[in-house]
Amino acid sequence: MLPKSLRPLFPYLKKYRRGYAVGSLCVLLLNGIWVLFPQVIRRAVDDLHMGVTREKLWTYALLLLAVAGTKSIFQFLTRWIVIGISREIEFDLRNDLFRHLESLSYSYYQRTRTGDIMARATNDLNAVRMLLGPAIMYSANTIVFTAGALVFMFAISPKLTFYAFLPLPIVSIVIQYFGRQIHDRFEKIQAMFSDISARAQENFSGARVIRAYVQEDAEIAGFEKANQEYIARSLKLVRLMGMLWPTLETMLGLAIVLVLWLGGREVLHGRMTVGDFVAFNTYMVQLTWPVIALGWVINIFQRGTASMGRINEILAEKPEITDSEATATPEEIRGDIEFRGLNFAYNGTPVLHDVNLRIPAGSSLAVVGPTGSGKTTLVNLIPRIYDAAPESVLIDGKPIREFPLAFLRHNIGFVPQETFLFSETVRQNIAKPSQAFLSLCPDVLSQLPH
Repeated sequence: MLPKSLRPLFPYLKKYRRGYAVGSLCVLLLNGIWVLFPQVIRRAVDDLHMGVTREKLWTYALLLLAVAGTKSIFQFLTRWIVIGISREIEFDLRNDLFRHLESLSYSYYQRTRTGDIMARATNDLNAVRMLLGPAIMYSANTIVFTAGALVFMFAISPKLTFYAFLPLPIVSIVIQYFGRQIHDRFEKIQAMFSDISARAQENFSGARVIRAYVQEDAEIAGFEKANQEYIARSLKLVRLMGMLWPTLETMLGLAIVLVLWLGGREVLHGRMTVGDFVAFNTYMVQLTWPVIALGWVINIFQRGTASMGRINEILAEKPEITDSEATATPEEIRGDIEFRGLNFAYNGTPVLHDVNLRIPAGSSLAVVGPTGSGKTTLVNLIPRIYDAAPESVLIDGKPIREFPLAFLRHNIGFVPQETFLFSETVRQNIAKPSQAFLSLCPDVLSQLPH
């Protein structure tokens, strides 16, 4: 059963089900061709054992080249299709994640560090892409080829096949153990990566403050300490993976040694031809990479599930301010603003108490008071950056909750206390707050630098 954290990926997988179907067909043809390679060798060894001729050498050489060439074509198609789909899903998921982040309320960004969001939208998303691309492709190749090889190996010698797959129960136990450990350790690594990203982002944003208070050395020391912790957690995962692959290879190596010893005795006693023995061992060699890939797939799968779980935490967030009470959009807003018995608190701490105020359309008002008295809060309640109690804030006599958010904010010109410039031109920075400004002031904008 797939982990719960991967369920949000089902709609994306469904969207590209045709591509995955074509990719699955290529996987079947790829491994269906490649599993015949030892059979050609078996026939060649037994036939050449009876007598070597130029015609036989050319025939079997061309057959081997044909099998290898056809396999290469389908291998390319498999990689192109499956890896390409993973890139498409990454594109869709990144857009959906960004769209969801844009819909979240301001309070979410107050309690969540920017660096943590950036880490999930980049590093974690890349781990999910690896899960949807290489992990699926190598898993499918391993399953299909192992199943096909098992059929031919059993036809050659049921006894040798039994001994060849004897370590399989131990391998499954090893995989389960290492899989859990990889998942837990990678989650800790990603959490530390988020801390590092957040610390770097805060230092870049607050560079002037850090320099003003001569805190460069302290911040460098703190960043180095976080990096050391990240390295320590990463090395724990590296040591774990360093144990996984040799363990799997050792299991396969023991099986190969056992097959060589028992199979050699079968050949000496005439119960197996040399061609059968060579073909069987070729299958064993061919199974080496799938076993090694299995360890890599386990690593990718556990990383992907851990990262998808972290992305799901963002996707599970719901906007605190919605259009649930919005009615039909009016043709225009005149701009009459009224506060009726307004009370507002931050996490239980009162800020505004019983505010009654009416600002007629077309008039101007200056609100003054000491720091922390609620001036900014009062302004933030008008475009619903924060939500006031129902029917305590009205525009043109209607509660602001009846206006769709996009329409409400589109009709409000808002200059916050905190200045922020996007990494774009002056024109684009001015145009971002209100697209309406483009149509209202084309002459002004035309004079600004591009």
